[in-house]
Order: sequence, then C-alpha cells, then structure tokens
Amino acid sequence: MHRYRFLLSRQWVILTLVAIALIPTMIKLGFWQQHRYQERTARNDLVSAALHAEPVPVERLTSPGHTVTRTEKYRTVTATGTFDTARQVVVRRRTSSDGEVGFHVLTPLVLTDGMVLLVNRGWIPANGAQTAFPKIPAPPAGRTTVTGRLKADETTAASGIKNVEGLPDRQIMLINSAEEAHRLGARVLGGYVEQTAPAAKGGSPEQISDPGSEDAPLNYAYMIQWWLFAAAVPVGWWFLVRREIRDREETAAERKPEESEPATV
Repeated sequence: MHRYRFLLSRQWVILTLVAIALIPTMIKLGFWQQHRYQERTARNDLVSAALHAEPVPVERLTSPGHTVTRTEKYRTVTATGTFDTARQVVVRRRTSSDGEVGFHVLTPLVLTDGMVLLVNRGWIPANGAQTAFPKIPAPPAGRTTVTGRLKADETTAASGIKNVEGLPDRQIMLINSAEEAHRLGARVLGGYVEQTAPAAKGGSPEQISDPGSEDAPLNYAYMIQWWLFAAAVPVGWWFLVRREIRDREETAAERKPEESEPATV
C-alpha cells in the first residue's frame, strides 16, 4: 500500500475531494436538464396539438373572468362581431419578426351578444416618438369574422414585463382582460386572441407569427453530456493516480543505479 501513500498528501486530498464533489453535482445537473427536456417536450406537444385542432367559436373556451388554461392556449378560435376602433389601444415595446421595436394593436371586437373579445391585430412600427399614439391601419368595417390563436392574459410574473403606470394615452404594457374590462366598462372575455385571419394586406399590421418550438433536443444532449462528465471524473482521477505511480516508480528506478555504484578511492 506504500505505493498509494501519496494520496494522503495535501494536494491529492484536495484533488480527491473535488472529484467526489463533482460527481453528484454533475449527476444533479443532468437530472435538471432531463426535467427541462420533459418540460419543453410537453410544451411543444401541447402547442402542436392546439395549433392543429379544429377551430371552435371563442365562447366555447372562454368567458368573462375566465383564466385561459395551458390546454386552451394557442387553440384556434373564431369570433364574429364589429371592431371598435374608437377604443383600441397599442401595446408598447413589442418587436416585429425582424426585431424592430414598435407596438401591438389591441382592438376590441364587440360580439353579437354585446360581449367584447380583445383582438391583437399584429405589429406596427413606432414611426416616431414612443410617447405619440401611432397611426393605425383600419380593420375591416362592419360585421367581421375573425380567426386567431387564443392566449392567456399577460402578467408581469409570466412575461417579465413591468406594468408601468403613467403611460401616454391609449398605451398599455400588458394585455389583461380584467384591466381592459374596467377601462371599457364591458363584459370582456378572458384572455385575448392573436389574429391570423383575415390575412393582413398592404398597410395592415404585421400578423404575429406562429409560436416556435422550444429546442428540447438540446436539453437532452446537455443531460447526456453532464452524465458523461460525471462518469469521466473517476476515470480521470484513476488515470492521474496511475500516472503519478508510474512517474514515482520511474524516478525511483533512475536513482537506484546511482545509489548502488561503489565509491572510488
């Protein structure tokens, strides 16, 4: 066992403790990436199922005060009514597909029964100071049938967007049906709709693109990577130990001939 006495040295004790600590840490990180992979896969499956489901009237999925659930989010819905452009607002600090900062146009759609559906008609550029109310392309006049993706009310906790007070007139930070119901003095359906039809034409707001898939396979790759690192730590530690033993034995072998040479008179 004298060959391994060097493992009791300060340097090797520290190295061994670090290796022991790294193994469970890397295993835990692998399980965390596995959890992220499962979360993202489940989210992608839900979004795909919602986007490919048959369109339904919006009243089947939401009502005033309703909280849109994960399974309802991104469902394609239809609604028929009249756009109330006099009371539309713009949502600040929203980006286009090219990353340009501008506004989303939020227009109330008054349904045939008098209830209101919030419709995000898409993105428009600021075209000047952010404090000025932008010129907004008009929606179809009269009775209109709208198709779009159902979304949940926006919150600061979910979006990270702070709901700033004291904004310029007819500008908001978050799309929230409860706040809009108070502003409009109307029965507003919970959540809102991202319009996908009628299709945008020249001068119309840029329609919001489909939600992309999250890169779940990347998390799977990271999971495998962390677990391989965990397996490599003891292998690497043993390799260093064997190299240290070999170096010590070679050094000892070089010294022996010198020590056995007879002294000259």
